[in-house]
Amino acid sequence: MPDERTTKDKVRILWAYARPHKPVLVVALILGALGTAAELATPLVTKAVLDGLETSASLATPITILGVLLVAGSVMGLVQGIMLGTLAERIILAARTGLVRHLLHARVPAVTARPPGELVTRVTSDTLLIREATTSSVVNFVNGIIGLVGAVVLMAYLDVVLLGVTIGVLFLAGLSVVALMPRLSKAQQEAQEHVGALGGRLEGVVRALRTVKSARAEGRETDRVSGHAEASARSGIRAVKLENVSWTITGVGVNLAVMLLLGVGAWRVSTEAITVTTLVAFLLYVFQLMMPVMLLTMSLTSLQSGLAAAARISEIEEMELEKDGGVPGPGAPRTGRAGGADVDPPVLRLHEVTYRYAGAERPALDRVSLAVPRHGHTAIVGPSGAGKTTIMSLLLRFLAPDGGRVELDGHPYERWTTDEIRSRIAYVEQDTPIVPGTLRENLAYAAPGATDAEVLAAVEALRLAERVAALPAGLDTEVSASELSGGERQRVAVARALVARPEILLLDEATAQLDGLTEAALAAAIRDVASTGAVVTIAHRLSTVIDADQIVLLERGHVRAVGRHAELLETDELYRELVAALRMDTHVAVPDVEVPEAGERAPAGA
Repeated sequence: MPDERTTKDKVRILWAYARPHKPVLVVALILGALGTAAELATPLVTKAVLDGLETSASLATPITILGVLLVAGSVMGLVQGIMLGTLAERIILAARTGLVRHLLHARVPAVTARPPGELVTRVTSDTLLIREATTSSVVNFVNGIIGLVGAVVLMAYLDVVLLGVTIGVLFLAGLSVVALMPRLSKAQQEAQEHVGALGGRLEGVVRALRTVKSARAEGRETDRVSGHAEASARSGIRAVKLENVSWTITGVGVNLAVMLLLGVGAWRVSTEAITVTTLVAFLLYVFQLMMPVMLLTMSLTSLQSGLAAAARISEIEEMELEKDGGVPGPGAPRTGRAGGADVDPPVLRLHEVTYRYAGAERPALDRVSLAVPRHGHTAIVGPSGAGKTTIMSLLLRFLAPDGGRVELDGHPYERWTTDEIRSRIAYVEQDTPIVPGTLRENLAYAAPGATDAEVLAAVEALRLAERVAALPAGLDTEVSASELSGGERQRVAVARALVARPEILLLDEATAQLDGLTEAALAAAIRDVASTGAVVTIAHRLSTVIDADQIVLLERGHVRAVGRHAELLETDELYRELVAALRMDTHVAVPDVEVPEAGERAPAGA
């Protein structure tokens, strides 16, 4: 998608990163100005030395001044360089931490709409480009302006005619460089966009590496990823060419000015309009003029890269954040009796909820109403696309309904903060990801303060003890998704939820890759949680929900039927078709488990 921001908008974005560091920038600018002033004074002092040679005057004073200028300029340049380098790293740190914070607090649909690899590229690669644009480029640009203006003033003091020749040549060169800037900016932005696309494609390919290899698609994927790399290289090469053309034009302009000045200057000396020492000092200023002109050119090219990066980074910063609209703690009761009739209101309720995904032809949910009792097991089933996962996303406040309302403890979600809602819910998502870190950190991810006993109880409950024992450092082994099988990742995800000892447990197809014994263990864990809290499961393997207290059957975004397994099997044709399609034994016996008495909380692994 082409970026429609104006250059002014991009400058404003870029300046936002430098603004907090204005004091340091000001000091760096002052040091740069003083260093430039020292350089500007050098040709005049050199002229004084040459004039002294002609008149046999003492050279001690001008030579001392030259030495002081040299030392002072070097020291100020050193301090300025260290300050700018430190400032650049701080700006990168602030940009990266800010982007990470924004990404993790953004609404789920806004983040998942982009490939993860592209987002990583923006945090890692694009932030490097704003470093120079917000530090060295700014200071170099100001130094270049000071050096250019100072040199022009002093050159005018020496000889106006020679100054006119110099300005004429440099003006034509400057126009050519400025004309190249828009094309340079476009090429650099295109290069970064292709790098982002490369990162997104490569991340997806690596994630599906087994599928890629089994389909013998290594060559095809290499070509696709390489295509993005080649496109980035083409844009990068175009940018490099434009940069070097601009620098060459600048250098040619300065050299041409020198050649013309030699001719015009020699004529001026022959007519005694100026002295030889004046011509020498003027030429020194012309040679010195090359530095500020090159600084300006390089600053402009670096600024174009920074502007392109700032525009891409701002797309992340503009992602909509999750919002809390309520006052913490509505004060509704959170517990009820573990046995007998549940007189409390449902812990979760959807009332006439409608939700449509962007660009979808029909709503994913259309005026759906359902209630989740405070205790017990609620299973949500239905064909693919019926809206099951959308309900989970609404319950977790990943999505906000377009119509209707979601309630917790009888209060609309708008009256709860997001943290309050999620603190009472443990969630096992369908993809069962592994978070980078140790196995212990993964298991205690939702409950960082969990004890070893609680973690080990969940490990035993999900039949992970043998796998943990085989790891080099046991629970403290660093793990990744590639090191664990699909079933193991699924068991880790469920165990993570059990360690949190949830009041509400949401399971999104948590048994897809489990063997029969582990599935039975999970069923026992579900009954344990359901005895004192609420369990909501999405299942395509209906064997895991036969004993659910209620089954909600969805079809095309509507609640088709609600009941227990036997009731739905007898009364609903779609439910019978789902059972028949899965060839499920409708009389599966579920092993008994000891249910805690009212008010007693069983261990997570019971």
